[in-house]
Amino acid sequence: MGATVISPTYLSAYLLLLCLVCSLKEGYAKGRRATVAESHHLEHSHTIQVSSLLPSSICSPATKVLECVCDAWFPVSVLDKKSSLQVVHKHGPCSQLYHHDKANIPTHAEILLQDVARVKSIHSKLAKSLGSTKVDQTDAANIPAKDGSVVGSGNYVVTVGLGTPKKDLTLIFDTGSDITWTQCQPCVGTCYKQQDPVFAPSLSSTYSNISCSSTTCNSLASATGNTPGCSSSACVYGIQYGDSSFSVGIFAKEKLTLTSTDVFDDFLFGCGQNNQGLFGGAAGLIGLGRDKLSLPSQTASKYKKYFSYCLPSSASSTGFLSFGYGGVSKFVKFTTLTTLSQGASFYGIDIVGISVGGKKLPISASVFTAGGAIIDSGTVITRLPPTAYTALSSEFRKLMSRYPKAQPLSILDTCYDFTKFSSVSVPKISIFFSGGVEVPIAAKGILYVNAISQVCLAFAGNTDDTEVGIFGNTQQKTLQVVYDGVGGKLGFATGGCT
Repeated sequence: MGATVISPTYLSAYLLLLCLVCSLKEGYAKGRRATVAESHHLEHSHTIQVSSLLPSSICSPATKVLECVCDAWFPVSVLDKKSSLQVVHKHGPCSQLYHHDKANIPTHAEILLQDVARVKSIHSKLAKSLGSTKVDQTDAANIPAKDGSVVGSGNYVVTVGLGTPKKDLTLIFDTGSDITWTQCQPCVGTCYKQQDPVFAPSLSSTYSNISCSSTTCNSLASATGNTPGCSSSACVYGIQYGDSSFSVGIFAKEKLTLTSTDVFDDFLFGCGQNNQGLFGGAAGLIGLGRDKLSLPSQTASKYKKYFSYCLPSSASSTGFLSFGYGGVSKFVKFTTLTTLSQGASFYGIDIVGISVGGKKLPISASVFTAGGAIIDSGTVITRLPPTAYTALSSEFRKLMSRYPKAQPLSILDTCYDFTKFSSVSVPKISIFFSGGVEVPIAAKGILYVNAISQVCLAFAGNTDDTEVGIFGNTQQKTLQVVYDGVGGKLGFATGGCT
């Protein structure tokens, strides 16, 4: 029986059908690959409405957080929580300081220059042991100071009560400082302009000076870096921030009121009679560092050195500062706090990695351990070892290649012009800490906005890999950051005050 011969017509039709099937399969595969790629892109990027990047002149309090109870989410007002204070950005519309002195709000370029000065000050302190300098009440007149210095302070303020009867004071809170101080009457030297009335110790029934012969007075050296002085048997403190701003005055004790139920007698603080530097109209500073004179240490019998805060997503929103265990997210992830040999009052952390757009960057662990790192509420822009920053900015630029570049802004060298876009897609960034803790940075914590035509990656590199890294406040936005001083742990939870 002979072989069957396929007619040329049938063969042509059959081959055409095969080609069509292959073409459909290839198209399906390409489409699937494209869908997977698009899905991966969406999963590892933030879609941001460009209009949302613009600053608002209206305060929109973010007083609600979500808490999970029995697998259900419920909104909870953070200010209903015990031992909780409202946090606002000192230059935003939620702050009375903003309305008090709008004309002197610094530009973004000025803020970043001030940030450079603060970081240099921290690096200087950590690079060597500071020489101890003795201070007297009149010494501050000889300390060089210039307008614009906010080296020793931060961006965020809270309001607390001091004295009897209680006087409300708006103070900057700073995890990089230890001593709490406020301007006091009389001003022996100079006092800068502040929004609240200057505190008058003579009108408080619970105020008293600390003797310069007491051990309490001697403890100032570790908190301020200066040997205390003496004026008519009263202990004199002096603290300088970087090379410019300072506060000098009487070291005293007074009643401190955090909330209606959280009142502390004999709280040690600086009653500043000679103060200089632009502190944004705030009355002084709350020190949240690790020294024994810091607020967490002085209130340890009640709060066990346990506090948390959430920095708002923008200057037109609000966050919180809470003391004690109440109100801490059940989803907080803890890493270990470390101690830096030359800066025991700083909160040391171990950064171990960075991811951009879902991709873990190939950075050697030794790059992060060379200088170590701290977390600081007063530093605006996170500082990374230059090797790590180069890897981060390179990958970020690659994923942002569709957007036109803009001129650098001060220390920020990776900037974009979004004027022709209604929405943009920005790669997600995560910082990894020891103990397997991944902290996703909020969209508002990735970008620093000067204008829609100049939106920058909000990270910068140090000069050298051996300089200490700093996890700054822009990257901390909307995170609940939990400090467990007794347990030696630092925790993070997302969505703290969104």
